[in-house]
Parts: sequence; C-alpha cells; structure tokens
Amino acid sequence: MRPGTTPAPAPAPGTHRAGPGCGTAAPGTWEYDGYDPAAERLRESLCTLGNGRFATRGALPECAADAVHYPGTYLAGCYDRLTSDVAGRRVENEDLVNLPDWLPLRLRPVGCDWLTPDTATVLDHRLTLHLDSGLLARHTRYALGGGRTLDVRQQRLVSMADAHLAALRTELTAEGAGLALEVESALDGGVTNSGVPRYRDLDGRHLTHVHTGTTTPDTAWLRCRTRTSDVRIGMAARVTADVPVTVHHVHPRALHTAHLRLEPGRTAVVDKTVALHTSRDPAISDPLRAAAERARTAPGFVELRENHRAAWEQLWRRARLEVPGEPGLILRLHLFHVLQTLSPHTADLDVGVPARGLHGEAYRGHVFWDELFVLPYLNLHFPEVSRALLTYRHRRLEPARAAARAVGRRGALYPWQSGSDGREETQRLHLNPRSGRWLPDHSHLQRHVGSAIAHNVWQYCEASGDTEFLHTGGAEMLLEIARFWADSATWDPHTRRHRILGVMGPDEYHDAYPDADRPGLDDNAYTNVTAAWVLTRTLELLRSLPEPRRRELTEGTSLTDTELQRWEEVSHTLRIPFHDGVISQFEGYEDLAELDWDGYRARYGDIRRLDRILEAEGDSVNRYKASKQADVLMLGHLFPPDELVALFARLGHRFDDELWRRTVDHYLARTSHGSTLSGLVHGWILARCRRTEAWNYVQEALRGDVADVQGGTTGEGIHLGAMAGTLDLVQRGLPGLETRGGALRLDPVPLPELSSYGFTLRHHDHWGVRLRLEHRLVEIEVPPSAAAPLDVRVAGRAVRVRPGEQRRLELPD
Repeated sequence: MRPGTTPAPAPAPGTHRAGPGCGTAAPGTWEYDGYDPAAERLRESLCTLGNGRFATRGALPECAADAVHYPGTYLAGCYDRLTSDVAGRRVENEDLVNLPDWLPLRLRPVGCDWLTPDTATVLDHRLTLHLDSGLLARHTRYALGGGRTLDVRQQRLVSMADAHLAALRTELTAEGAGLALEVESALDGGVTNSGVPRYRDLDGRHLTHVHTGTTTPDTAWLRCRTRTSDVRIGMAARVTADVPVTVHHVHPRALHTAHLRLEPGRTAVVDKTVALHTSRDPAISDPLRAAAERARTAPGFVELRENHRAAWEQLWRRARLEVPGEPGLILRLHLFHVLQTLSPHTADLDVGVPARGLHGEAYRGHVFWDELFVLPYLNLHFPEVSRALLTYRHRRLEPARAAARAVGRRGALYPWQSGSDGREETQRLHLNPRSGRWLPDHSHLQRHVGSAIAHNVWQYCEASGDTEFLHTGGAEMLLEIARFWADSATWDPHTRRHRILGVMGPDEYHDAYPDADRPGLDDNAYTNVTAAWVLTRTLELLRSLPEPRRRELTEGTSLTDTELQRWEEVSHTLRIPFHDGVISQFEGYEDLAELDWDGYRARYGDIRRLDRILEAEGDSVNRYKASKQADVLMLGHLFPPDELVALFARLGHRFDDELWRRTVDHYLARTSHGSTLSGLVHGWILARCRRTEAWNYVQEALRGDVADVQGGTTGEGIHLGAMAGTLDLVQRGLPGLETRGGALRLDPVPLPELSSYGFTLRHHDHWGVRLRLEHRLVEIEVPPSAAAPLDVRVAGRAVRVRPGEQRRLELPD
C-alpha cells in the first residue's frame, strides 16, 4: 500500500465489487440468491451452524466433497496427530478432526441420476441464514424435463438447546406432473481432512475402525475412532418420512432409503434427527449407546426447532446489539458466528479459542493468540465462557513450564499454536502456494502469546470481579509468564538496558534479519512493552493477595524476594528502540530498505500477502520496512492512552500524542494488511486518534469475511478474532469502555459514520446493563436487582447508577 493510502470503502453485501458469494439480507437474515459454484466454499463457511460444542458447514446435503463443495462437521477440542512425508522430511501435525458426515441426503427421480445443482437444471436457488433463530433454510427448484419441476425446501439446525443434536427437515413438492422419487440419507464415515489445498501433502485420514448398524427400523448408527488420540465417536440418525424407511449398510456408510410418490402440489416431508456423542463427554458409559438413546428419544423436528429458537432468544438477550444499517447486520452475523463457536455450552468443555472457528480446517483448528480479540467481548456477556477458555490455558501450564525449560528458561512459555495437550503445534514448514516451495516456519518465536494470555486473565477478572480465579489459576499463570520474561531478559552493559533477543512480533512478516544465519529479532517493541506490563501487573497482584494465599503461591513456586527484585528491575529497564522520532518495530528496523509500494501494487494489484510475492521472486520481506499487520500499533489497541503513558514512563521514556501520531503515520504507510486483524486494529487506533480515515479501516474489518477480502481464505474457515474484534470495537473501542477498579469507565470518540449505537453487558453482579450512545449523549440503564449501585465514570465525571435506574449524561464537546 502506498504511504498514506487506505483500504477502499466496503461495498454493500451482494454487489459485484464485494466479491463472489457476498450475501444480501432482510432484517435478521443473511441470504444468497442463485447458485454460484465459485462462491460455494465461502457460503458454506458463512452458513455454518453450531452450538459451541460442534458445528456443521453449510454445504448442500446432496453434494459430496469435491473441488466445489466441502461438507464438514467439527467437534470443539477433538484433535488427532499424524505424521507425513513432506519435502523430504517427516512432519507431524495435529488437526481438528473432520467427523463423520451426518448431513448427506440426496434425491433422484426413479431411474435417473442423483440431482445436484452441478448436474441438473436449477431454476431457482436460495439460502437463507436466520440469525435470530439459528436456522439455515434452503429453497431449490430443479427442472426435470417434460414440464416437471421438483421443489426442494429444507430447514437445518444444530441444536442450541441440546448440544448433542442436529436435525434436517426436507419438504418435497412436485410441480407440473406426479413424480416417483427416491430419497437416500447417510451417515458417512469415509471423510478425511482435505478442505485446505495447501495441506493436501499432509495425511488427512483421521478416522478408523468405522462400523455401522441398526437399532430400530428408522434409526441407524455409526461408530469410529480417531487414529492416534483414540477419541471414540458415536453417531445415530433417525429418519422418518410419509412412507416406510429402510436401512442398509455400504461400508463406511449407514443408509436410509425411502421411495416417495409425489402428487402434483402435495408436499412430502422427510425428517432426519442426528445425535453425536464422543468419549470426551461426561456422564456417559459409551458414546454409541448414548447417541443411539438420544436419537431414539429426541422430540420431533417442530419441537426441536422451538426449543432451539428459545435457546437462541436467550443468547440474543444477553448479547443485545443495536447498530443501524448494513454495519449492524454484518455485526449481527459476526456475533452469530462467535456464539456458535463459543456458547454457554463451551463453558463445560476443555477447549481454547479456535482461530478459524468450528467452520473449517484452516490453521488445523489450532488455538493462537486470537483470544486476545475474543475474550474482551465474552467477558462482558458470557464470563463463564471466558473463564472456561482461560482454564484451558491453566490446565496446560505444566507443558508451558516444560517448554520454557527446553529453551533454558524458567517460568512458562506458552505455544504460539496450541491444540489438545498444550505442546507447540506450530508447523516447522509451510507452503508458499505462489512459488510451490515448502519453507521454514519460525512463527513459534511469537512468544508474545504469553503476554496475551496474561492480559486476558487480568481483563477477565476486572470485568467479572472473579477474584477467586485471579487469586488461584490466574495468579499462577501470571507468575509463571512474568518469570519467563524476567529470565529471558539479558543485561546489555552498553545500553544499560535489559534486552529480549531472538523473537518474532505480531507483524509475522519479519522472522530474521536480512541474510542472518539464525531466526529471530531483537527487542521487538510490542514484546518488550507487554513483557514489562506482565511483570508490573504480577508484582501488583502479589502485593494485593491475601497473605495466606500469597504464602501458598510463593512456597509452591519457590518464588524469592531476590527474584521479585529482579522482576522490578527488568520491568523498568527493558529496551524500547526508537528511530526518526518513532517507536521502532525492533532493533535494527531503521536499517531495512524501503519497498517500492507503487511498483508492487502496479505489478500485482493485491499485495496483501507481500511475503509470498517476494519469496516467489527470490527475495525476502525481511529486507524491507513492510508489515503484514499491526505490530507496534497493537499497543494502542491493547492499552488505553493513560496506561501507555505510565508504561513508557516506567521504562524511562516519554509517550505523548505527537510520538504516537508519528508512529501511527509511519507504520500505516508501510503495512500491506495481509491479515483480517489488520483493518480492525488500524480502525480502532485511528478512531481513538479521531482520524477521518478510521471508517475505511472499520469497513475493511467488517467485510473481511463476508466479502472474503483475503482471497479465498474464508471458505476454509471464518476469522473468529476479527469477527469478535469488530464487536469489541463497538463495545469498547468507540465508547472508550474500560473495566477498572470495579467501575465502568467511558470516554467515547466520535465516528460520524457510526454515531448512534447501543448494547447490553454484564458487569460484576449487574446483568443486562444497557448502554446507548448517540451524538453527545450517553444513556445508562441498570436493571432492577439487589446489587449495589453501579459506579460509572464518563469523561472524568463519576456517577452511581442504582439498580432500576436510568441516567442520561451529556458528553463534553
């Protein structure tokens, strides 16, 4: 991107410029009209249905996995590890497993081929995702010749009321003439992980020991297990129709078949109800038995649908969001997908935040730092889910300690990519699809993920008031992360500063110095500032702990006063590099070459993945002042201005508006925005700086997945961090909302394009607090309860709002 340029304004959903497959919508829905094979993978991701436990992509039930379609069902936390031969090396990868496909249901006139939109004549086709009720509706009309038409209507759900159930209703109507129709439903255990082309050199056959059987005349089952993690999977399907249904088995599938005689204008109904259990479930003896019993006793489709709708209604009440126009619709779609991935059902699971949701196989379902963008939203609506996600990290504290020992450090080194057991899952090779070459991957050096976890602990406890977690598991994680940073800091007598060497920052482009014989960079500013923050906050926490608990913690971790003194020293002396009056991304950044941004844009057009372009040319992005996404600027997303001023002062530097303005300008002109998080962070920062170009970046963040701005990646799974981050932009970024010291603090910034919005939140003992901001007015309403008044600070003014009270406060000009 040329210096000073900004992303193009986002077009309306459905317009040609938005890219293939972008939806149109009525209130409360997201719709796709017409069948477009090129957009099918994107639609499948964005029409995924889930309940926080498992999710199923929005593939058409009659279509098998091929170059156009990719059905997939994914269970939160269900991983399997395989080894493959890639580029002459043995490569081990752990994947979120594509489970047996419960969705297949295909149709054909007797004696004819099976109908699919790729092989038959499609007269009309529409997908409608009902966001309010969590239903996916499909309507297709097939021309059959001889004046005959088959009208197919389907409704699909993955139950939010019963997290082990899914259902599909199919309504079939013949038009023009009667029709003899064969219907075949299946449970398919022959699936593989093959949804991401660049992973296809990796072994994706995760299911083994597939068996099928019958329990009752209308119910079939399938059982299998994962190859190395040995997760046992039980699935059962009950299929009912207006005629008798027969069951038979063709390995590795269990099949239901019905023969319907459709009279013109009369509708036949086929219902499929599916139950899913695994050996990860509590309170069962056997997954297959549990699945078969649940399928047998499940209510009919209508009752399932009503229970499901009621569960969604409760979720929407807790996550109420009022944003007008197209941005509001996209935000609602984002919230829908966040809740499908991380719902109250997630609170009962041992899972982390999958960066690409439960919507596909990109990033192999791994857990990165994306919780940094997700938990701030959940903290204020579903704190029980946040606590469960942080508990996932706490359960893996010992592997993090082992990882630190393996690199000669004390404390805890959390992995950049995490999966089942907390070991580092980052691949050692990655494929550049532009050059076709497998290249070394050093992203495990993004050790700042530990600071993200510590920040999430602190933010969760501030928002929820959960001192029990802060004093126990939270304190243990903070202590060990702080210990790692202090032990990683090396004293440099020349600069008289502590330095952290050999790391990568959030930018991800730069993983080494030009022509260096080892990976890693020194004194990444984001890493060092966040490390200082972790040390400072942990010292503060230790001082505030009740003495008995502090004694337990220090004795259990062999923490000494001498070590605490070192933490204090390091938190004041970590090196922050500067050049030309701006904060340097890392030591030596100023020596890198400037890139010919205009030339590369003219030659390639889209240069978001500049790293791949340069590598294919035989060059390296390590040589240039070019960033994939915010690095230094992430500090402005993570910390409010007064906290940044205090952090830099602690480190011996002056931080003021002018320094930040120069720093923002410098990196804004040198960022390619090769991540969906980039537009989000830049929009947040520019809005807080009251910059007129902020809205362009906000639009970029909003359309990141719906318009697939990263060029095909959304079809492999949504970008959960970016989706949740746009919600948090409205919740915390624009209103300047902070939860500190038991109070809600508000410092709104004007954004002319989004001047009126509102939302509800939960803060400590107050449920359903309603905030509305409009122009220069803030309205706060606290529902009736027995809780103490809510402390609110608005632009320096302190007010107490009692339960049952509503206050309207004017903002200063």
